[in-house]
Amino acid sequence: MKYLLVLLLFLSSLHATKINDVSSIVGVRENQLIGYSLVVGLKKTGDGTTSKFTLQSIANMLKAMNVNMNAIDIKSKNVAAVVVTATMKPFSRQGDKFDVTVSSIGDAKSLEGGTLLMTPLKGVDGKIYALAQGPISIGGLNQRGAGAESHPTVGIVFSGGLIEREINIDLFHQHYATLSLKESDFENAVAVQKAINAYYNTQVAVAMDSRSIKLKCPKNLSMIEFLAQVQKIDMDYTPKKKIIINEKTGTIVAGVDIEVNPIVLTQGDITIKIVASDKPAKPAGSMSVDKNLVIGLNEDEVYMKKGTTTVANLVRSLQKLGATPKEIISILEAMKSAGSISAELKVI
Repeated sequence: MKYLLVLLLFLSSLHATKINDVSSIVGVRENQLIGYSLVVGLKKTGDGTTSKFTLQSIANMLKAMNVNMNAIDIKSKNVAAVVVTATMKPFSRQGDKFDVTVSSIGDAKSLEGGTLLMTPLKGVDGKIYALAQGPISIGGLNQRGAGAESHPTVGIVFSGGLIEREINIDLFHQHYATLSLKESDFENAVAVQKAINAYYNTQVAVAMDSRSIKLKCPKNLSMIEFLAQVQKIDMDYTPKKKIIINEKTGTIVAGVDIEVNPIVLTQGDITIKIVASDKPAKPAGSMSVDKNLVIGLNEDEVYMKKGTTTVANLVRSLQKLGATPKEIISILEAMKSAGSISAELKVI
């Protein structure tokens, strides 16, 4: 039997939240790093002879250590070629340590017990910003048994990365900064502007567009002090109405106040008409879900009280009529395309 999980979130039109929850500071960001290397010390679970790039990498490494070896003569299965990825936090300084992720790119069976060799980690500009090295953890057992089964071809080197080059972000000497909303919305941009200006009782913030708010640092504060205060200011935030669908798990997450325009819909063997009225009708053979929702099984109609024609009630009705999770998701997607649902529909 397949189950549909529906999470209904009770949302008000306005939310009190802090500015740092809905925005970020332009220029203060993480940076992605990547590198290529070898993992050694495996127990015959490394790349085979078909991974020629691994054999060539071993030969190149040995040559750098004054050991001349032809790649075709190497038969080791204790080595695996890997891609190393990491995230460099903003304001990272030389000597800071961080975790790195190691992923096999050959036909290795497992990285369990292996050690990552020194790996230069580069940014998008091709410059080396960090080095990584150390023993790999794959997070549990590499077999079925008392522990959970792990994913043996991906591991983590905890605190294995070391910052070598810094990315300078000079905020202290700046007089202006820009906030960027996590979601583009003119109403929220203006709300941020009003909240900041009200807090300082002067014009220090200007909404430039639906996402950007430019800030001018007051003379009696440093930029660091100013931004610290701005991020903690309370504001009225209007969240966008969304319906989140996970097709793999059959999960639907929606607010209970997302309205549905009355429609007639057909999906497979199910054909229903949604009727909104001041008082839901109760024809013969109908089933009352609650005082605001009645399902007419004989007429294939759903009767809802005006103001309650929502996605939440629609999903409940379809479940009572025997619709499968896949059918319900297809119906919601079709209704969005037809304009019956105004909320944003996001499939993950």
